[in-house]
Amino acid sequence: MGTIFEQGRKGKYAEIRRWLALSLLLFFSALGGGLLGVLVGPRLYAKPLPPSVTPPPLPLAQPPHLAGEPSPVVAVAKQVGPAVVGITALVGHDFLDRGSVRQGSGIIFDGSNGYIVTNNHVIAGAGRITVSLDRDQVLPAEVVGRDVRSDLAVLRVKAGGLPTARLGDSSGLQVGETVVAIGNPLGREFARSVTVGVISALNREITVGSQDGRQITLRVLQTDAPINPGNSGGALVNMRGEVIGINSVKIATTGVEGMGFAIPINDARPILEQLIHQGYVSRPFLGVYNLKEITPEMAGWYNIPAGLFIGGVLPHSPASKAGVRVEDIITKIDGEQVLTYGDLERALGRKKPGEEVTLTLYRRPKGEITVTVTLGELPRD
Repeated sequence: MGTIFEQGRKGKYAEIRRWLALSLLLFFSALGGGLLGVLVGPRLYAKPLPPSVTPPPLPLAQPPHLAGEPSPVVAVAKQVGPAVVGITALVGHDFLDRGSVRQGSGIIFDGSNGYIVTNNHVIAGAGRITVSLDRDQVLPAEVVGRDVRSDLAVLRVKAGGLPTARLGDSSGLQVGETVVAIGNPLGREFARSVTVGVISALNREITVGSQDGRQITLRVLQTDAPINPGNSGGALVNMRGEVIGINSVKIATTGVEGMGFAIPINDARPILEQLIHQGYVSRPFLGVYNLKEITPEMAGWYNIPAGLFIGGVLPHSPASKAGVRVEDIITKIDGEQVLTYGDLERALGRKKPGEEVTLTLYRRPKGEITVTVTLGELPRD
């Protein structure tokens, strides 16, 4: 029996030794694996991030002929500023005859012949007009032609070789584009003041009063470049140094800032040409008046088409001869929809006196009809 007991005890000790050896093996295996991971792991798995690359700055759109200046605005001011003049208009015969002095700006657009463009409201009713090229050089000016409806006028001074502003193209302007306004706010003391802004909106329509009491509607560019009294007739210039607008109107209401308006140069150019060649602007004449806009909402309420309601037709006018009647509604001109008075003016502005237009009218109870009108020439002011 002693022998069997000793054999059992030896077997028990052998089993314990086996478990102890296995435990030690597992411990040192784990310890070795951990050290290996610490030493080798970063080299295998922690790959370095690729180096950051800073994108190159966007190139500034600076035309070659404006290069070399501290900023494009400085270059524009140097290039166009000398061609912007001050205009003084004496309204009335003299100060004893309740005369008054009106200040404005102008742009020399033909320096060889001394032609200057300004706003009509600057020189309307003036008995004497002078142009200041700088503080020391003041020249008398004559009126070549003026146009109330566009608020534009052309003056001429007897001088040649004057600095000339280059007229640009306003058709490609974009909202947000940087522009520079140059003019003579508050007179000669602040001549050629430069302000900077952007094109805030295109194709705005504003109605303003003319010097003779009439209301005129202008299609204009809107800008937040500060425009002050005396800036009227000055230049609105793009970053290429081209005049793209003629500063004309500012909304000067309490609480309103940054709302100035300029006549697009593409609208002004044909008017300037006519004023130079014939002294007035020849416009097509339809012969309807007291027009009222029928909006789509109103059309739905009254079950009539949207368009322009005709309140009056002048006797013996082109419209009267073509059979247009009071209470007709103009819905289209030459197939293009007409909803506003501005639509009508733009459609007629593409025509010349003597040309024909096709009017689509709504007439109760007949409904839609078409008439062909041979346009006349708008009577001169």
